[in-house]
Amino acid sequence: MRILVLGGDGYLGWPTAMYLSARDHEVAVLDNFSKRGWELELNAEPLIPVSTLRNRVRLWKEVTGHSISYYVGDLCEYDLVRDVLRDFQPDAIVHFGEQPSAPFSMIDQRRCIMTQVNNITGTLNLLWAMREHAPAAHLVKLGTMGEYGTPNIDIEEGFIEIEYKGRKDVLPYPKQAGSFYHLSKVHDSHNITFACKVWKLRSTDLHQGVVYGLATDETELDERLATSFHYDEVFGTALNRFCVQAIAGVPLTVYGKGGQTRGFLNIRDTLRCVELSILNPPKAGEYRAFNQFTQMFSVLELAETVQHQAQKLGIRAMINHLPNPRVEAEEHYYNPRHQKLLDLGLQPHMLSDVLIDSMLGIIRDHAHRIRREVILPHVQWNGASETAVKAYASV
Repeated sequence: MRILVLGGDGYLGWPTAMYLSARDHEVAVLDNFSKRGWELELNAEPLIPVSTLRNRVRLWKEVTGHSISYYVGDLCEYDLVRDVLRDFQPDAIVHFGEQPSAPFSMIDQRRCIMTQVNNITGTLNLLWAMREHAPAAHLVKLGTMGEYGTPNIDIEEGFIEIEYKGRKDVLPYPKQAGSFYHLSKVHDSHNITFACKVWKLRSTDLHQGVVYGLATDETELDERLATSFHYDEVFGTALNRFCVQAIAGVPLTVYGKGGQTRGFLNIRDTLRCVELSILNPPKAGEYRAFNQFTQMFSVLELAETVQHQAQKLGIRAMINHLPNPRVEAEEHYYNPRHQKLLDLGLQPHMLSDVLIDSMLGIIRDHAHRIRREVILPHVQWNGASETAVKAYASV
């Protein structure tokens, strides 16, 4: 199968490209390396040095004999997107090519606008290019569980049956996004749904939870094939931050009470979810949503899990509660369904089984690169972020 991976230089894009290539698919990636620029802008370098895409593609060929081709360009340039689809003629398109950070979108007006223009325009360009040059291709789009928010009812997978005044219908599940980044994903979902309806495209929207882990079967072949790992507050996640803090001897920073609950999954499961989606495509004209996570934790439970696992390495990790920089419910009901990928054959990795080997051990090997000053929060959801982030980036 011919598979195009958008955002193929990124944390998920590069491992996905290798994973699919290793399974004898013909893979090409597209990236404009903008995230590397944002990292430089915010002084938020990955913990582990990441080689260039060109070098990783070359090394992948040397190590495995498999080839990955690549295009360099911006999804916001329609002519480029059109030409890539016309040249490669993909059977499936895996779309990771967006600004991936909620805190980044909340820093200031410029980054908010950039996030929405970049994400929404790029996806719209892709849909129009698919209509013209790859109408039978299957779009596997990375969404987020953050589109739903934290409603006081169960969260279904994309759609919900409603009865109102004696009539019933199946409607898109209501969205209550928690940042301008999450709102860009909501707009993507609406635009893709409409394109599938009017142009008979086909798409799977992967409403993904928080991904953790550094190691996959493919990255373990050679350390130079590693993907990026961030622990700063903008591009990292709470779990990444907790693991790095434990290794660095810094108290684990729980925002507020720590009752915020989210879905999580290991990076190996993300790759498998993408593969299962590709191998089981929807019919023409169908838009479907899969809730992609395997376990749920509150932030405090996550910190306590890291604390417990760190103890097995002889590390005593403390937990500190900080004022929450985000505007969010800290204690809430949260019960999302996530059955569809399990029905397709997903066999989850559990956090407690992989945390030491897949994260803490690797982080300890690179402890000399940890920069403590980038861990604490500076981006405030209620404003006043810009000055703080300028100071943060100048450290």
